[in-house]
Amino acid sequence: MTLVIVGLGNPGKEYESTYHNAGWRAVDALGDKLGKKLKKAECSSLTWTGNVGGEKIVLAKPLTYMNLSGEAVKSLVSKYGGEPIIIYDDIDLPLGALRAREGGSAGTHNGMRDIVEKLGRSDFCRIRIGIGRGEGELKDYVLSRPSEDAKQALGAATAKLAEKLCEYLNGGRDFEKLMREIN
Repeated sequence: MTLVIVGLGNPGKEYESTYHNAGWRAVDALGDKLGKKLKKAECSSLTWTGNVGGEKIVLAKPLTYMNLSGEAVKSLVSKYGGEPIIIYDDIDLPLGALRAREGGSAGTHNGMRDIVEKLGRSDFCRIRIGIGRGEGELKDYVLSRPSEDAKQALGAATAKLAEKLCEYLNGGRDFEKLMREIN
């Protein structure tokens, strides 16, 4: 079965280093760890497709804006079959914390709401990267650039996640074990 690993974010230079693009950075870190670059444009996403651990995977970064991520994810899942793992930022987790779970609600995340709506289900795996709650308006915070300390915390979180995902991909794809190791 194909595994589609999708990191959420917003396209464009002005967004690339914001809190909201934590999912994109996590997929880039995983691609770097695997020695692969996401270059192919398809399904409203940048992708890399290949075999890891003897099974087919797709790494993807939707090129839609965050709140419209569902169309890209639906297109990828329709094209490749299989199951998605969605990686995204979460204001309700402390900065740098990681949480993985199978299924659940979209919570306060509009990108996840759109994915749940477009897929018509919420029973897929997801990994949240904590960005904490900043001061002021939520929209302004998630679209802001992290301080140097916050960048280091997020960098450590994405490096750990990339390492654990490599182990997951090469070690039998046991999501329960992945949850135990990163939660």
